[in-house]
Amino acid sequence: MRRNLLIALTAAALAASIPVTASASANAGQASVVATVSFRTAPSTLSGMVRYLKPGETVELLEKTNNYWWKVQDSSGRVGYVSSSDKYVKQVSSPSANPAPGTSAGTNAVIVSTVSLREAPSTSGKLIRYLKKAEAVTVTGQVNSYWYAVTAPDGQTGYVSTSSKYISLTGAVSTPTTGGSSNNGSSGSGTGQADASAQVEAVIAAGMKYLGTPYEYGSSRSTTTTFDCSDFVRQAFKDALGITLPADSRGQGDYVRSHSQVTTDWKQLKRGDLMFFMDYKGTSASSYTSKQPFSTRISHVGIYLGDGKILQTYSKESGGVRVDSIAGKHWEYRFLFGGSAL
Repeated sequence: MRRNLLIALTAAALAASIPVTASASANAGQASVVATVSFRTAPSTLSGMVRYLKPGETVELLEKTNNYWWKVQDSSGRVGYVSSSDKYVKQVSSPSANPAPGTSAGTNAVIVSTVSLREAPSTSGKLIRYLKKAEAVTVTGQVNSYWYAVTAPDGQTGYVSTSSKYISLTGAVSTPTTGGSSNNGSSGSGTGQADASAQVEAVIAAGMKYLGTPYEYGSSRSTTTTFDCSDFVRQAFKDALGITLPADSRGQGDYVRSHSQVTTDWKQLKRGDLMFFMDYKGTSASSYTSKQPFSTRISHVGIYLGDGKILQTYSKESGGVRVDSIAGKHWEYRFLFGGSAL
């Protein structure tokens, strides 16, 4: 009993001895937890602990109790104290002049580590600038599982990676309506918030992440350790937009023909269109003169990148998922038709 009383008196004395700053306010904005930190009942390391706050959690800053402690409210409404050290929490928004009751003004995300702000949701998108650690940004939408649309503090808009290595959300974010489908290929158009160009870039970015993944004919559609051609294309659309295409190249060809205009001239294709090919019969153009674009059996599919390039996988010997040129090669002679799956 005497020992517990001594601890309580010591904690009170320590708390009283710490100078209080003049920055206390009824609502000082929001903070993002960047490292696991104790959530305590009083502004002292000797006080009781409510729980641990985890990285990525957002808390309301109620007041700066002193140079060492914030008084905060967690997402469940519990009020307590956390260290004010920026090793543990980062202030990501300040209160507006007249904040509405029960709302938080300002941004909804904080940059955890330097990350590229790009003009398009793709690693090939033009770099606008680098967002630096601790910058507060506004995430205006989520294009897909890989990219956020954001507005930077200086008003510039662009796209950043959704990886938690680079950005931590401190508020709600809208997600796209992608019209995900069942496995029979009857998916929606996948429009939602991202425009067609952003969707194309999302699919290509998703596919490029699998460069070098080994080829396996008849690969399992439930794993990403190996791919055949149609499995790879299907996975890129599924990862990027939640669209589940048919499982084989012939089904994908039928899907594209039913959803968009197609062309038999590969030079008329747009970036992101699917390309369909017949069986390999050699490297000579004369070997393919009898092909019938819409009746010859489809045996291969890939994603057109533009500039005469295709993203595809077709054999173990070729090294798996890769980018190839089309012009003057058997790919050009074998091409049947192509078009958009969006």
